[in-house]
Amino acid sequence: MNPTFKNILAVVVGIVIGNIVNMGIVMMSSSVIPPPEGVDVTNMDALKAAIPLFEPKHFIMPFLAHALGTFVGAYLAARIAVTHKINFALGIGVFFLIGGVANIMMLGGPLWFTALDLVLAYIPMGYVAGRIAKS
Repeated sequence: MNPTFKNILAVVVGIVIGNIVNMGIVMMSSSVIPPPEGVDVTNMDALKAAIPLFEPKHFIMPFLAHALGTFVGAYLAARIAVTHKINFALGIGVFFLIGGVANIMMLGGPLWFTALDLVLAYIPMGYVAGRIAKS
């Protein structure tokens, strides 16, 4: 298979599968840790209005979704890529970081979660996944 095509495939697979993992965890999160009483997590405006009601435990699953989605996507991209495996994994981390920034801008959230999420869930997970995939 053409190396350029394989590298492009690595990015596409990393983004698609990483998003599937992310959304899967987000979708099941309210059954693992129920939201505060009366909060509709399926409506973006209702969710944004209810963020102040959330306790720290309510942010565990979103963090895991962001970190694991990025990790899986970056790992797959690095495994599929022909060259520059770490760079492809970090590229997936940057892609998901941009999504995380957009999410924070749309929903908001406590400062501690914003910092934790943006600092630990994306670039470090991309790097670790790239290192593991390379070895």
